[in-house]
Amino acid sequence: MTSFSEHDTRAKFIDPQLKSAEWEESCIVREYYFTDGRKLSGNKRGERLFVDYLLRYKNVPLAIIEAKRYDKQPTEGLQQAIDYAQKLKIDFVYSSNGKQIYEFCISMGKGDFISNYPNPEELYNRIFIQKNGIKEKLLSIPFYLTGDFKPRYYQEIAVNKVVEAIAEDKKRILLTLATGTGKTFIAFQIAYKLFTARWTVDKMERRPKILFLADRNILADQAINTFNPLEKDLVKINGDEIKSRNGKVPTNANVFFAIYQAIAEKENIGGFYKQYPTDFFDIVIIDECHRGSANENGSWRDILDYFSTAVHLGLTATPKRNDNVNTYNYFGKPVYEYSLKDGINDGFLTPYKVKRIRTNIDEYIPTKDDIVVSGELEDRMYGLSDFENKIIVEDRTDLIARAILMNIREMDKTIVFCVNQQHALMMRDAINKHKSVNDPHYCVRVTSDEGDIGKQLLERFQDNDKDIPVILTSSQMLTTGVDARNVRNVVLVRVINSMVEFKQIVGRGTRVFDNKDFFTILDFTGATNNFYDKEWDGLPDEEIIIDGGDDVNPKPPTKPKPKPNPTGDNDDTGDDGFITPEPPKEKIVVKLSNGRNLRITDIEIRYVGDDGRPLTVSEFLEKLIEFLPNLFSSEKQLRELWSKPETREELLTKLGQTGFDDEQIETLQKMFEAEESDVFDLLAFISYSKELVTRTHRAETTKQKSDFFKTYENEKAQQFLYFVLDRYKRDGIEELKRDKLSELIQLNGLGTTQEAAKVFGNANNLINAFYKLQQVMYQAV
Repeated sequence: MTSFSEHDTRAKFIDPQLKSAEWEESCIVREYYFTDGRKLSGNKRGERLFVDYLLRYKNVPLAIIEAKRYDKQPTEGLQQAIDYAQKLKIDFVYSSNGKQIYEFCISMGKGDFISNYPNPEELYNRIFIQKNGIKEKLLSIPFYLTGDFKPRYYQEIAVNKVVEAIAEDKKRILLTLATGTGKTFIAFQIAYKLFTARWTVDKMERRPKILFLADRNILADQAINTFNPLEKDLVKINGDEIKSRNGKVPTNANVFFAIYQAIAEKENIGGFYKQYPTDFFDIVIIDECHRGSANENGSWRDILDYFSTAVHLGLTATPKRNDNVNTYNYFGKPVYEYSLKDGINDGFLTPYKVKRIRTNIDEYIPTKDDIVVSGELEDRMYGLSDFENKIIVEDRTDLIARAILMNIREMDKTIVFCVNQQHALMMRDAINKHKSVNDPHYCVRVTSDEGDIGKQLLERFQDNDKDIPVILTSSQMLTTGVDARNVRNVVLVRVINSMVEFKQIVGRGTRVFDNKDFFTILDFTGATNNFYDKEWDGLPDEEIIIDGGDDVNPKPPTKPKPKPNPTGDNDDTGDDGFITPEPPKEKIVVKLSNGRNLRITDIEIRYVGDDGRPLTVSEFLEKLIEFLPNLFSSEKQLRELWSKPETREELLTKLGQTGFDDEQIETLQKMFEAEESDVFDLLAFISYSKELVTRTHRAETTKQKSDFFKTYENEKAQQFLYFVLDRYKRDGIEELKRDKLSELIQLNGLGTTQEAAKVFGNANNLINAFYKLQQVMYQAV
């Protein structure tokens, strides 16, 4: 029987079968790659995911096809295809070897062999059984794109899920997508589809009125830039705009941007939002909706209640937790969620590693030799949560500043999250005291107290063409909304008890940038223990939803009644009957005795596994031991693979694709004090308990193999091979790559590759000698 490859199966069988089923070329995407591959060290990428065929019709992805060789079983790759279809939110999967076609419907969980592919209209109607004209119209509108830009698969899913919910008359909709995945781009595409379809909540055919609410000007301004294609229809509602209109809010636009603090009610001043009719807006988009709080007394709840006839779309980066449960109570279950873990594994976000740094003053017990500069010390132990809140130890701030500088590269952009604005000021000054870069703006504070100067410095920090400033110290201002793609270090010098806040802070480093293989979280307070929470990056729990997502007439809030003062003495109470809080106590400032030696006691490096949680070095080692048998089955096979440049590179690539890349291997070498050893020796030691030998030992032992070198009579040929060994001693296996050969020839002074070939007799002899040398190097001893 004629043997056909998988490519032949596609060209000779599947393509004609699709054509006979009336699938036009414009509806077929071959080899549809939908991930970028996890970022690895050395500017490498893991394996990209793709499907052999993606079938689209009326701008909707309908099915994928898995193609197999003609002599394979047609369903051999079905499970992987099902996994990919679930990721792509596609219901129909086909698997074929050209002779047979197997159809599987994911929603039904069933499959069977069929004789022919369904035609586009037939398959479309099977998916859209219940006709909804506005849904089909919205889905059929393509994205607004410029140049060669293409949306990522999850962005298309998110947009489609929202417009489907809108078409089904859902009034509260939530999208949960990790920081850095393009929530504002998604919001713009939703708005563009609604504009193009002339959708309105009252079903009158006109352009909709959209209100985009944020809690910070920087977020609103970034959103305006994203919505720039609709420039003629945009306006920002702020004091200057309203003042220019003699106190009247703007109405002559379609997309309105505002921070809710600017339009909400203030003390003795009515909210500007009330100048609009209650049915003025068709949809209200709330960016970072977890921050405003959706509880009855929340910052933007009054605004949403006022515009209750509009669709309310919430955007958040945080899966549901106890500290943002009100958001999920209000909006209901997300129509789509794309997690940080997914973003990292798909290669759209940058992986991270954790450095947990401990000092010998993570706890402070007062001694009689310490000097109390201000405040009054209590006779107790002060812990991490007390520093900067209740007690200030300037020597500790100084120690941490030095530790930060020691654990980052000098010009790597870094954000330091401090306890408060005063702490950010002290940390800035301490870092500048010990820095080696002369520029006065090397480390700056960016907090609300800095005003316009801080905003200007932040803009310079975000500009990837500018090196300075390098380090920002802040407290709350930078937790969200800072689109700085080249952040290489996120430093935590404050305790973080809120999972929502922790997730937002981690998101400052996840954005992808050229040659940024990972970013590092330097943790001085144990905040990264949040990674080990079972709900760190999981789906929201449905059982604590209260309202459900579609109740647009929530019960009025019930406020607790003030308790009467039983003594009748109101000296400590306000007019509302609540007890007036005591004024804050003076902070304790302590100067340690001169004999106190402060130091870093431990730095533990942790890498992130596929599940998004950091692994300790021992956990990382256990995972590696479990995985290595997939690459080689014996010490002999490992030697054979390692002895040839191509197979060695393949093995390292497979290690990297599974999460064991150069950085992690380097950490293990340090763990076993094997920095001077070859990676081969590390793998042999871990797998077969072989003795660790240094590169120097291997190179010098190889030089003693006179029988090998005597086969090359030309002394220049022998000297070149000795030279390769010396380079290996110094720089490791990088010097043994095939594409390194020409550079080695030049460095050795042999002239051009052609001249070196003459030394060895011919080009083949030269290449064979380079390969044979490596076989001799890795022979068993």
